[in-house]
Amino acid sequence: MNYIIYMITLFSSLQSQTIFDFNKKSDIQNWTVVDDVVMGGESSGTFILSADGFGVFKGSISLENNGGFSSVRHRLDKVLVKENIKIVIKLKGDGKTYQFRIKSNAGDYYSYIAPFKTSGEWQEIEILLKDMYPSFRGRKLDQPNFSKAYFEEITFLIGNKKKEQFKLLIDEITLK
Repeated sequence: MNYIIYMITLFSSLQSQTIFDFNKKSDIQNWTVVDDVVMGGESSGTFILSADGFGVFKGSISLENNGGFSSVRHRLDKVLVKENIKIVIKLKGDGKTYQFRIKSNAGDYYSYIAPFKTSGEWQEIEILLKDMYPSFRGRKLDQPNFSKAYFEEITFLIGNKKKEQFKLLIDEITLK
């Protein structure tokens, strides 16, 4: 019986791949904040590592000058999807809705998107890759959902079409 449990545990661990695990020693220099200021807006986001070792994406959204979003992105070496079917994110939000985005190629003009709502408590968000739809500047594209062999960029974005403060704590992002 112990052998079976060991094999199941081993098989399960082989299938998952950590994309980013935040801790007190994490290097977050390659995480980049992109706000609506690139289009003339006035929103402001920051990304820091907390004393507890969590990634903290926080700031304020402004609708001035046709603004309304803030994002934080991270470019990766190609993350091969293989037999994995979902992304699992351990996080604590503020009760607001966010988007998790991936780009198959970092240079693509569009992203594959999955909106998720936070509860105000620690939670695990599960996103099926096949449910991530292509979008550009807030418009869903007439293309198939994500079915690529890899991705090179991940993004968290908030843009709920209202003026608001936001704060998202991120613990771990895993491909399973």
